[in-house]
Amino acid sequence: MPLPPHRHALSPHRRVPRPHRHAARRRRAAAALLACAASVSLLSASAPAVPLGIGDRLFPHLGNPGYDVLSYDLALTYSGRNDQPLQAVTTLDARITADLDRINLDFTHGTVRSVEVDGRPTAFTGAGEDLVITPRDGLGEGDVSRITVRHTSDPVAGDREGGWVRTADGLAMANQADAAHLVFPCNDHPSDKAMFTFRITAPDGHTAVANGLPAGVDRTRGATTWTYRTLHPMATELAQVSIGRSTVVHRTGPHGLPLRDVVPARHREQAEPWLARTPDQIAWMEEKAGRYPFATYGMLLADASTGFALETQTLSLFEREMFTDPALPAWYVESIMVHELAHQWFGNSVSPRTWSDLWLNEGHATWYEALYAQERGGRSLEARMKAAYRASDGWRAAGGPPAAPEPPEPGRKIGIFRPNVYSGGALVLYALREEIGRTAFERLERAWAARHRDGTAGTSDFVRLASETAGRDLTGFLHPWLYGTTTPPMPGHPEWKAAARDVPPARRPVPHAHRAGAGRE
Repeated sequence: MPLPPHRHALSPHRRVPRPHRHAARRRRAAAALLACAASVSLLSASAPAVPLGIGDRLFPHLGNPGYDVLSYDLALTYSGRNDQPLQAVTTLDARITADLDRINLDFTHGTVRSVEVDGRPTAFTGAGEDLVITPRDGLGEGDVSRITVRHTSDPVAGDREGGWVRTADGLAMANQADAAHLVFPCNDHPSDKAMFTFRITAPDGHTAVANGLPAGVDRTRGATTWTYRTLHPMATELAQVSIGRSTVVHRTGPHGLPLRDVVPARHREQAEPWLARTPDQIAWMEEKAGRYPFATYGMLLADASTGFALETQTLSLFEREMFTDPALPAWYVESIMVHELAHQWFGNSVSPRTWSDLWLNEGHATWYEALYAQERGGRSLEARMKAAYRASDGWRAAGGPPAAPEPPEPGRKIGIFRPNVYSGGALVLYALREEIGRTAFERLERAWAARHRDGTAGTSDFVRLASETAGRDLTGFLHPWLYGTTTPPMPGHPEWKAAARDVPPARRPVPHAHRAGAGRE
Protein backbone atom coordinates (compact mmCIF):
# COMPACT_ATOMS: atom_id res chain seq x y z
CA MET A 1 0.00 0.00 0.00
CA PRO A 2 1.21 3.58 -0.58
CA LEU A 3 3.07 5.37 2.16
CA PRO A 4 1.69 8.64 3.57
CA PRO A 5 1.78 11.52 1.04
CA HIS A 6 4.34 13.51 3.05
CA ARG A 7 6.94 10.79 2.60
CA HIS A 8 8.25 12.26 -0.66
CA ALA A 9 9.31 15.50 0.96
CA LEU A 10 11.67 13.61 3.24
CA SER A 11 14.03 12.46 0.49
CA PRO A 12 17.25 14.43 -0.12
CA HIS A 13 17.62 12.56 -3.43
CA ARG A 14 14.66 14.03 -5.33
CA ARG A 15 15.57 14.90 -8.88
CA VAL A 16 14.66 17.75 -11.19
CA PRO A 17 13.16 16.08 -14.30
CA ARG A 18 15.50 16.07 -17.30
CA PRO A 19 14.28 16.36 -20.90
CA HIS A 20 14.40 13.14 -22.93
CA ARG A 21 15.28 11.15 -19.80
CA HIS A 22 14.01 7.86 -21.26
CA ALA A 23 15.90 8.34 -24.52
CA ALA A 24 19.10 9.00 -22.61
CA ARG A 25 18.49 5.86 -20.58
CA ARG A 26 18.23 3.79 -23.76
CA ARG A 27 21.41 5.28 -25.22
CA ARG A 28 23.35 4.39 -22.08
CA ALA A 29 21.96 0.86 -21.72
CA ALA A 30 24.63 -0.79 -23.87
CA ALA A 31 27.43 0.86 -21.92
CA ALA A 32 25.85 -0.13 -18.63
CA LEU A 33 25.73 -3.78 -19.61
CA LEU A 34 29.49 -3.72 -20.27
CA ALA A 35 30.33 -2.44 -16.79
CA CYS A 36 32.53 -4.88 -14.91
CA ALA A 37 31.31 -6.53 -11.69
CA ALA A 38 33.69 -4.50 -9.56
CA SER A 39 32.48 -1.18 -10.91
CA VAL A 40 28.83 -1.72 -10.02
CA SER A 41 29.61 -1.54 -6.32
CA LEU A 42 31.07 1.97 -6.66
CA LEU A 43 28.84 4.91 -5.81
CA SER A 44 28.70 8.16 -7.74
CA ALA A 45 30.97 10.77 -6.18
CA SER A 46 28.27 13.45 -6.36
CA ALA A 47 27.19 13.07 -2.71
CA PRO A 48 27.70 10.62 0.14
CA ALA A 49 25.13 7.86 0.57
CA VAL A 50 23.02 8.30 3.68
CA PRO A 51 20.38 6.15 5.41
CA LEU A 52 16.86 7.47 4.97
CA GLY A 53 13.50 6.84 6.61
CA ILE A 54 9.89 7.94 6.36
CA GLY A 55 10.04 9.77 9.68
CA ASP A 56 8.18 7.28 11.87
CA ARG A 57 8.14 8.75 15.39
CA LEU A 58 9.42 5.54 16.98
CA PHE A 59 11.65 4.33 14.13
CA PRO A 60 12.73 7.43 12.18
CA HIS A 61 15.14 5.56 9.89
CA LEU A 62 12.78 2.70 9.07
CA GLY A 63 11.19 2.55 5.64
CA ASN A 64 12.25 4.68 2.70
CA PRO A 65 10.66 7.51 0.72
CA GLY A 66 10.02 7.85 -2.98
CA TYR A 67 8.50 4.51 -3.92
CA ASP A 68 5.73 2.02 -3.20
CA VAL A 69 6.62 -1.66 -3.30
CA LEU A 70 4.06 -3.64 -5.28
CA SER A 71 5.51 -7.14 -4.87
CA TYR A 72 8.43 -9.15 -3.51
CA ASP A 73 9.82 -12.37 -4.94
CA LEU A 74 12.14 -13.97 -2.39
CA ALA A 75 14.22 -17.00 -3.43
CA LEU A 76 16.12 -18.72 -0.60
CA THR A 77 18.47 -21.68 -0.78
CA TYR A 78 19.10 -23.50 2.51
CA SER A 79 22.20 -25.67 2.81
CA GLY A 80 20.83 -27.94 5.53
CA ARG A 81 22.72 -26.14 8.30
CA ASN A 82 21.09 -23.31 10.23
CA ASP A 83 24.40 -21.72 11.21
CA GLN A 84 25.37 -20.94 7.62
CA PRO A 85 24.15 -18.07 5.42
CA LEU A 86 21.41 -18.83 2.93
CA GLN A 87 21.95 -17.86 -0.70
CA ALA A 88 19.17 -15.50 -1.73
CA VAL A 89 17.76 -13.45 -4.57
CA THR A 90 15.22 -10.75 -3.70
CA THR A 91 13.32 -9.17 -6.56
CA LEU A 92 10.92 -6.35 -5.90
CA ASP A 93 8.68 -4.38 -8.23
CA ALA A 94 8.11 -0.81 -7.11
CA ARG A 95 6.11 2.15 -8.36
CA ILE A 96 8.30 5.25 -8.22
CA THR A 97 6.44 8.13 -6.57
CA ALA A 98 9.11 10.86 -6.87
CA ASP A 99 12.02 11.43 -9.26
CA LEU A 100 15.03 9.78 -7.63
CA ASP A 101 18.75 9.71 -8.31
CA ARG A 102 19.05 6.92 -5.73
CA ILE A 103 16.76 4.42 -4.11
CA ASN A 104 17.29 3.13 -0.58
CA LEU A 105 16.26 -0.31 0.66
CA ASP A 106 16.43 -1.43 4.27
CA PHE A 107 18.97 -4.26 4.50
CA THR A 108 21.71 -5.38 6.85
CA HIS A 109 23.19 -8.62 8.18
CA GLY A 110 23.93 -10.06 4.75
CA THR A 111 26.42 -9.71 1.89
CA VAL A 112 25.17 -8.08 -1.30
CA ARG A 113 26.75 -9.65 -4.38
CA SER A 114 25.06 -7.65 -7.13
CA VAL A 115 22.15 -5.35 -7.86
CA GLU A 116 20.20 -4.85 -11.07
CA VAL A 117 17.56 -2.25 -11.84
CA ASP A 118 15.32 -3.18 -14.77
CA GLY A 119 17.86 -5.80 -15.83
CA ARG A 120 20.91 -3.50 -15.84
CA PRO A 121 23.85 -3.83 -13.42
CA THR A 122 23.65 -0.98 -10.94
CA ALA A 123 25.94 0.73 -8.47
CA PHE A 124 25.29 0.13 -4.78
CA THR A 125 26.76 0.71 -1.36
CA GLY A 126 25.77 0.52 2.29
CA ALA A 127 24.82 3.38 4.60
CA GLY A 128 23.79 2.51 8.14
CA GLU A 129 21.20 -0.24 7.75
CA ASP A 130 20.31 0.85 4.21
CA LEU A 131 21.33 -0.55 0.85
CA VAL A 132 21.75 2.55 -1.36
CA ILE A 133 21.29 1.89 -5.08
CA THR A 134 22.31 4.37 -7.77
CA PRO A 135 20.88 3.65 -11.25
CA ARG A 136 22.82 5.31 -14.05
CA ASP A 137 19.82 7.34 -15.20
CA GLY A 138 17.86 7.64 -12.01
CA LEU A 139 14.23 6.63 -11.59
CA GLY A 140 11.33 8.76 -12.77
CA GLU A 141 8.06 9.45 -11.00
CA GLY A 142 5.35 7.17 -12.33
CA ASP A 143 7.74 4.44 -13.49
CA VAL A 144 7.44 0.85 -12.30
CA SER A 145 10.93 -0.56 -11.78
CA ARG A 146 12.21 -4.03 -10.97
CA ILE A 147 15.09 -4.24 -8.51
CA THR A 148 16.96 -7.53 -8.18
CA VAL A 149 19.42 -8.05 -5.32
CA ARG A 150 21.61 -11.16 -5.08
CA HIS A 151 22.70 -11.54 -1.50
CA THR A 152 23.21 -13.81 1.48
CA SER A 153 20.85 -14.05 4.45
CA ASP A 154 22.65 -14.83 7.69
CA PRO A 155 20.71 -16.76 10.38
CA VAL A 156 23.35 -16.15 13.05
CA ALA A 157 21.84 -13.18 14.83
CA GLY A 158 24.80 -11.56 16.54
CA ASP A 159 23.67 -8.68 18.74
CA ARG A 160 20.46 -7.91 16.83
CA GLU A 161 16.97 -8.99 17.87
CA GLY A 162 14.71 -10.70 15.37
CA GLY A 163 15.03 -11.97 11.85
CA TRP A 164 15.81 -15.65 11.53
CA VAL A 165 15.03 -17.91 14.49
CA ARG A 166 17.23 -21.00 14.65
CA THR A 167 15.17 -24.02 15.66
CA ALA A 168 16.20 -27.53 16.66
CA ASP A 169 15.71 -28.71 13.08
CA GLY A 170 15.98 -25.61 10.90
CA LEU A 171 14.77 -22.03 10.72
CA ALA A 172 11.74 -19.78 11.16
CA MET A 173 11.25 -16.00 11.07
CA ALA A 174 10.36 -13.40 13.68
CA ASN A 175 10.64 -10.00 11.99
CA GLN A 176 8.63 -7.76 14.32
CA ALA A 177 9.14 -4.88 14.64
CA ASP A 178 12.02 -3.89 12.38
CA ALA A 179 13.90 -7.10 11.60
CA ALA A 180 12.69 -8.16 8.13
CA HIS A 181 15.64 -6.26 6.68
CA LEU A 182 17.96 -8.58 8.60
CA VAL A 183 16.65 -11.30 6.27
CA PHE A 184 16.04 -9.63 2.89
CA PRO A 185 16.22 -6.16 1.28
CA CYS A 186 12.88 -4.40 1.62
CA ASN A 187 10.96 -1.28 2.54
CA ASP A 188 10.69 -2.36 6.15
CA HIS A 189 7.69 -0.42 7.43
CA PRO A 190 4.11 -1.73 7.86
CA SER A 191 2.64 1.19 5.89
CA ASP A 192 4.12 -0.21 2.65
CA LYS A 193 2.34 -3.54 2.21
CA ALA A 194 2.94 -5.69 -0.88
CA MET A 195 2.26 -9.07 -2.41
CA PHE A 196 4.83 -11.83 -1.74
CA THR A 197 6.14 -14.89 -3.57
CA PHE A 198 8.50 -17.25 -1.74
CA ARG A 199 10.68 -19.88 -3.43
CA ILE A 200 12.52 -21.99 -0.85
CA THR A 201 15.00 -24.68 -1.80
CA ALA A 202 16.11 -27.17 0.86
CA PRO A 203 17.80 -30.59 0.90
CA ASP A 204 15.78 -33.78 0.93
CA GLY A 205 14.31 -34.54 4.36
CA HIS A 206 13.30 -30.94 4.98
CA THR A 207 9.95 -29.24 4.48
CA ALA A 208 9.53 -25.54 3.68
CA VAL A 209 6.35 -23.55 4.32
CA ALA A 210 5.70 -19.83 3.96
CA ASN A 211 2.90 -17.26 4.11
CA GLY A 212 0.09 -17.73 1.64
CA LEU A 213 -0.96 -20.66 -0.50
CA PRO A 214 1.25 -23.33 -2.10
CA ALA A 215 1.98 -22.61 -5.76
CA GLY A 216 4.15 -25.54 -6.77
CA VAL A 217 6.77 -28.08 -5.74
CA ASP A 218 9.82 -28.77 -7.91
CA ARG A 219 11.90 -31.80 -6.97
CA THR A 220 15.41 -32.18 -8.29
CA ARG A 221 18.19 -34.53 -7.32
CA GLY A 222 18.80 -34.12 -3.61
CA ALA A 223 16.65 -31.00 -3.09
CA THR A 224 13.14 -29.60 -3.36
CA THR A 225 11.90 -26.09 -4.12
CA TRP A 226 8.57 -25.04 -2.59
CA THR A 227 6.73 -21.97 -3.92
CA TYR A 228 4.12 -19.99 -1.96
CA ARG A 229 2.18 -16.86 -2.90
CA THR A 230 0.08 -14.47 -0.88
CA LEU A 231 -3.33 -13.47 -2.22
CA HIS A 232 -3.45 -10.36 -0.03
CA PRO A 233 -0.87 -7.63 0.61
CA MET A 234 1.39 -8.10 3.61
CA ALA A 235 3.73 -5.99 5.73
CA THR A 236 7.37 -7.09 5.78
CA GLU A 237 7.28 -7.61 9.56
CA LEU A 238 4.69 -10.38 9.03
CA ALA A 239 6.71 -12.49 6.59
CA GLN A 240 7.21 -16.11 7.64
CA VAL A 241 9.34 -18.95 6.28
CA SER A 242 9.69 -22.28 8.06
CA ILE A 243 12.40 -24.76 7.06
CA GLY A 244 12.78 -27.96 9.05
CA ARG A 245 12.05 -31.64 9.49
CA SER A 246 8.38 -30.89 9.89
CA THR A 247 5.00 -32.38 9.24
CA VAL A 248 2.30 -30.27 7.61
CA VAL A 249 -1.13 -31.12 9.02
CA HIS A 250 -4.12 -30.18 6.86
CA ARG A 251 -7.74 -29.65 7.89
CA THR A 252 -10.68 -27.47 6.91
CA GLY A 253 -12.04 -24.40 8.69
CA PRO A 254 -15.28 -22.44 8.37
CA HIS A 255 -16.62 -21.94 4.83
CA GLY A 256 -14.14 -24.50 3.49
CA LEU A 257 -11.12 -22.43 4.57
CA PRO A 258 -7.94 -24.48 4.03
CA LEU A 259 -5.92 -24.79 7.25
CA ARG A 260 -2.38 -26.06 7.56
CA ASP A 261 -0.22 -26.40 10.65
CA VAL A 262 3.55 -26.93 10.65
CA VAL A 263 4.72 -29.19 13.47
CA PRO A 264 8.01 -30.90 14.32
CA ALA A 265 7.37 -34.44 13.09
CA ARG A 266 8.06 -36.10 16.44
CA HIS A 267 5.56 -33.85 18.26
CA ARG A 268 2.62 -34.14 15.88
CA GLU A 269 0.54 -36.50 18.02
CA GLN A 270 1.03 -34.47 21.19
CA ALA A 271 0.10 -31.20 19.46
CA GLU A 272 -2.93 -32.49 17.57
CA PRO A 273 -5.58 -31.86 20.29
CA TRP A 274 -4.60 -28.17 20.31
CA LEU A 275 -4.38 -27.82 16.55
CA ALA A 276 -7.86 -29.30 16.17
CA ARG A 277 -9.33 -26.35 18.09
CA THR A 278 -8.45 -23.77 15.43
CA PRO A 279 -11.62 -24.13 13.28
CA ASP A 280 -13.86 -23.39 16.26
CA GLN A 281 -11.67 -20.45 17.27
CA ILE A 282 -11.93 -18.98 13.77
CA ALA A 283 -15.72 -19.36 13.90
CA TRP A 284 -15.73 -17.57 17.27
CA MET A 285 -13.64 -14.69 15.89
CA GLU A 286 -15.88 -14.42 12.83
CA GLU A 287 -18.84 -13.83 15.13
CA LYS A 288 -16.96 -10.91 16.68
CA ALA A 289 -15.08 -9.32 13.77
CA GLY A 290 -16.54 -10.64 10.51
CA ARG A 291 -15.32 -13.09 7.90
CA TYR A 292 -11.73 -14.33 8.22
CA PRO A 293 -9.74 -11.96 5.95
CA PHE A 294 -7.26 -14.33 4.25
CA ALA A 295 -7.15 -17.44 2.07
CA THR A 296 -5.61 -19.81 4.63
CA TYR A 297 -4.51 -20.03 8.26
CA GLY A 298 -2.39 -22.24 10.45
CA MET A 299 0.09 -22.45 13.29
CA LEU A 300 3.84 -22.93 13.10
CA LEU A 301 5.18 -24.73 16.16
CA ALA A 302 8.87 -23.89 16.33
CA ASP A 303 11.14 -26.20 18.29
CA ALA A 304 12.95 -23.27 19.88
CA SER A 305 12.89 -21.26 23.10
CA THR A 306 11.74 -17.91 21.79
CA GLY A 307 9.78 -16.64 24.78
CA PHE A 308 7.02 -15.31 22.54
CA ALA A 309 4.34 -16.03 19.97
CA LEU A 310 4.00 -13.96 16.82
CA GLU A 311 1.13 -13.24 14.42
CA THR A 312 2.97 -13.80 11.13
CA GLN A 313 0.33 -13.51 8.41
CA THR A 314 -1.67 -16.74 7.81
CA LEU A 315 0.98 -18.75 9.72
CA SER A 316 1.27 -17.72 13.37
CA LEU A 317 4.50 -18.63 15.17
CA PHE A 318 4.41 -20.39 18.55
CA GLU A 319 6.90 -22.14 20.77
CA ARG A 320 6.39 -25.86 20.53
CA GLU A 321 6.63 -26.13 24.33
CA MET A 322 3.44 -24.11 24.76
CA PHE A 323 1.55 -27.14 23.48
CA THR A 324 3.58 -29.80 25.26
CA ASP A 325 3.98 -28.26 28.75
CA PRO A 326 1.38 -29.89 31.05
CA ALA A 327 1.72 -27.04 33.56
CA LEU A 328 -0.07 -24.57 31.27
CA PRO A 329 -3.85 -24.52 31.80
CA ALA A 330 -6.01 -25.15 28.74
CA TRP A 331 -7.84 -21.81 28.97
CA TYR A 332 -4.51 -19.98 28.89
CA VAL A 333 -3.11 -21.85 25.87
CA GLU A 334 -6.33 -21.35 23.93
CA SER A 335 -6.54 -17.65 24.77
CA ILE A 336 -3.01 -17.14 23.42
CA MET A 337 -3.96 -19.04 20.28
CA VAL A 338 -6.89 -16.61 19.92
CA HIS A 339 -4.58 -13.63 20.56
CA GLU A 340 -2.51 -14.49 17.48
CA LEU A 341 -5.60 -15.43 15.49
CA ALA A 342 -7.23 -12.07 16.29
CA HIS A 343 -4.19 -10.33 14.84
CA GLN A 344 -5.11 -11.67 11.41
CA TRP A 345 -7.92 -9.09 11.49
CA PHE A 346 -6.28 -6.50 13.75
CA GLY A 347 -2.68 -5.81 12.72
CA ASN A 348 -2.37 -8.01 9.64
CA SER A 349 -5.38 -7.30 7.42
CA VAL A 350 -5.66 -3.84 8.98
CA SER A 351 -2.06 -2.80 9.56
CA PRO A 352 -0.85 0.18 11.60
CA ARG A 353 -0.04 3.29 9.61
CA THR A 354 2.77 4.12 12.04
CA TRP A 355 4.34 2.21 14.91
CA SER A 356 2.67 4.62 17.34
CA ASP A 357 -0.60 2.98 16.26
CA LEU A 358 0.62 -0.35 17.67
CA TRP A 359 -2.11 -0.31 20.34
CA LEU A 360 -4.65 -0.96 17.57
CA ASN A 361 -2.90 -4.29 16.98
CA GLU A 362 -2.05 -5.39 20.49
CA GLY A 363 -4.97 -3.80 22.31
CA HIS A 364 -7.43 -5.59 20.07
CA ALA A 365 -5.63 -8.93 20.21
CA THR A 366 -5.46 -8.69 24.02
CA TRP A 367 -9.15 -7.76 24.12
CA TYR A 368 -10.22 -10.85 22.20
CA GLU A 369 -7.78 -13.01 24.17
CA ALA A 370 -9.46 -11.82 27.39
CA LEU A 371 -12.97 -12.08 25.98
CA TYR A 372 -12.33 -15.65 24.83
CA ALA A 373 -10.88 -16.53 28.24
CA GLN A 374 -14.12 -15.31 29.80
CA GLU A 375 -16.54 -16.97 27.40
CA ARG A 376 -14.69 -20.27 27.05
CA GLY A 377 -12.47 -20.42 30.13
CA GLY A 378 -14.55 -18.81 32.87
CA ARG A 379 -12.00 -16.04 33.51
CA SER A 380 -13.68 -12.75 34.44
CA LEU A 381 -13.14 -9.98 31.88
CA GLU A 382 -14.24 -7.33 34.35
CA ALA A 383 -11.75 -8.54 36.95
CA ARG A 384 -8.96 -8.43 34.40
CA MET A 385 -9.90 -4.92 33.27
CA LYS A 386 -10.15 -3.73 36.88
CA ALA A 387 -6.62 -5.03 37.52
CA ALA A 388 -5.43 -3.31 34.33
CA TYR A 389 -7.07 -0.06 35.45
CA ARG A 390 -5.22 -0.23 38.74
CA ALA A 391 -1.89 -0.65 36.93
CA SER A 392 -2.58 1.73 34.04
CA ASP A 393 -1.09 4.92 35.50
CA GLY A 394 2.14 3.07 36.16
CA TRP A 395 2.21 1.73 32.60
CA ARG A 396 1.67 5.23 31.22
CA ALA A 397 4.45 6.62 33.38
CA ALA A 398 6.85 3.86 32.35
CA GLY A 399 6.07 3.60 28.64
CA GLY A 400 3.78 6.44 27.61
CA PRO A 401 0.04 6.44 26.90
CA PRO A 402 -1.33 3.71 24.61
CA ALA A 403 -1.39 5.79 21.39
CA ALA A 404 1.84 7.71 22.10
CA PRO A 405 4.30 5.08 23.39
CA GLU A 406 7.80 6.16 24.24
CA PRO A 407 10.58 5.23 21.80
CA PRO A 408 12.51 2.05 22.55
CA GLU A 409 15.86 2.18 24.25
CA PRO A 410 18.89 2.12 21.90
CA GLY A 411 19.52 -1.40 20.68
CA ARG A 412 16.20 -2.71 22.05
CA LYS A 413 13.74 -2.15 19.22
CA ILE A 414 11.21 -4.58 20.68
CA GLY A 415 11.03 -2.27 23.69
CA ILE A 416 7.90 -0.70 22.18
CA PHE A 417 6.00 -3.89 23.12
CA ARG A 418 5.08 -2.82 26.64
CA PRO A 419 1.98 -3.41 28.79
CA ASN A 420 0.66 0.07 27.89
CA VAL A 421 -0.15 -1.09 24.34
CA TYR A 422 -1.36 -4.58 25.33
CA SER A 423 -3.55 -4.50 28.43
CA GLY A 424 -3.51 -0.69 28.31
CA GLY A 425 -4.91 -0.81 24.78
CA ALA A 426 -7.51 -3.40 25.76
CA LEU A 427 -8.53 -1.15 28.65
CA VAL A 428 -9.25 1.64 26.15
CA LEU A 429 -11.57 -0.73 24.26
CA TYR A 430 -13.31 -1.76 27.48
CA ALA A 431 -13.87 1.91 28.38
CA LEU A 432 -15.25 2.56 24.89
CA ARG A 433 -17.64 -0.38 25.16
CA GLU A 434 -18.84 0.88 28.55
CA GLU A 435 -19.37 4.35 27.05
CA ILE A 436 -21.25 3.47 23.83
CA GLY A 437 -22.78 0.10 24.75
CA ARG A 438 -22.09 -3.42 23.55
CA THR A 439 -24.24 -3.27 20.43
CA ALA A 440 -22.54 -0.17 19.04
CA PHE A 441 -19.10 -1.45 20.07
CA GLU A 442 -19.56 -4.78 18.29
CA ARG A 443 -20.81 -2.95 15.19
CA LEU A 444 -17.69 -0.75 15.31
CA GLU A 445 -15.35 -3.72 15.48
CA ARG A 446 -16.85 -5.35 12.42
CA ALA A 447 -16.92 -2.06 10.52
CA TRP A 448 -13.25 -1.39 11.34
CA ALA A 449 -12.10 -4.75 10.01
CA ALA A 450 -14.24 -4.41 6.88
CA ARG A 451 -13.52 -0.78 6.02
CA HIS A 452 -9.73 -1.05 6.25
CA ARG A 453 -9.30 -4.62 5.03
CA ASP A 454 -5.96 -5.17 3.23
CA GLY A 455 -4.95 -1.61 4.10
CA THR A 456 -3.44 0.53 6.80
CA ALA A 457 -5.13 2.74 9.37
CA GLY A 458 -4.23 4.89 12.33
CA THR A 459 -5.60 6.03 15.65
CA SER A 460 -7.37 9.05 14.16
CA ASP A 461 -9.22 6.70 11.78
CA PHE A 462 -10.40 4.63 14.74
CA VAL A 463 -11.62 7.68 16.65
CA ARG A 464 -13.46 8.90 13.56
CA LEU A 465 -15.15 5.54 12.90
CA ALA A 466 -16.06 5.15 16.58
CA SER A 467 -17.75 8.57 16.47
CA GLU A 468 -19.56 7.69 13.26
CA THR A 469 -20.78 4.41 14.72
CA ALA A 470 -21.91 5.94 18.00
CA GLY A 471 -23.63 8.87 16.28
CA ARG A 472 -21.71 11.46 18.31
CA ASP A 473 -18.23 12.93 18.49
CA LEU A 474 -16.11 10.73 20.77
CA THR A 475 -12.90 12.73 20.37
CA GLY A 476 -13.21 14.34 23.80
CA PHE A 477 -13.84 10.96 25.40
CA LEU A 478 -11.18 8.91 23.63
CA HIS A 479 -8.24 11.32 23.53
CA PRO A 480 -7.59 11.27 27.30
CA TRP A 481 -7.71 7.48 27.18
CA LEU A 482 -5.33 7.33 24.24
CA TYR A 483 -2.97 10.22 24.95
CA GLY A 484 -3.35 11.20 28.61
CA THR A 485 -0.58 10.77 31.15
CA THR A 486 -3.14 9.57 33.71
CA THR A 487 -6.03 7.14 33.30
CA PRO A 488 -9.49 8.77 33.02
CA PRO A 489 -12.43 7.60 35.15
CA MET A 490 -13.94 4.33 33.94
CA PRO A 491 -17.54 4.74 32.70
CA GLY A 492 -19.92 2.73 34.86
CA HIS A 493 -17.22 1.99 37.46
CA PRO A 494 -16.59 5.18 39.48
CA GLU A 495 -15.22 3.04 42.32
CA TRP A 496 -12.23 1.83 40.26
CA LYS A 497 -9.00 3.45 41.38
CA ALA A 498 -5.54 3.57 39.84
CA ALA A 499 -2.62 2.62 42.04
CA ALA A 500 0.14 5.03 42.92
CA ARG A 501 2.46 5.42 39.95
CA ASP A 502 5.51 3.35 40.80
CA VAL A 503 7.78 3.81 37.80
CA PRO A 504 10.33 1.00 37.40
CA PRO A 505 13.96 2.14 37.48
CA ALA A 506 14.45 1.06 33.87
CA ARG A 507 11.98 0.52 31.04
CA ARG A 508 12.56 -3.16 30.56
CA PRO A 509 10.82 -4.20 27.35
CA VAL A 510 7.99 -6.70 27.46
CA PRO A 511 8.05 -7.75 23.78
CA HIS A 512 4.61 -9.30 23.89
CA ALA A 513 2.07 -9.51 26.68
CA HIS A 514 1.90 -13.23 26.16
CA ARG A 515 5.66 -13.48 26.51
CA ALA A 516 5.16 -12.59 30.15
CA GLY A 517 2.14 -14.82 30.59
CA ALA A 518 -0.52 -12.13 30.38
CA GLY A 519 -3.77 -13.05 31.99
CA ARG A 520 -2.46 -15.93 34.05
CA GLU A 521 -4.03 -14.76 37.28
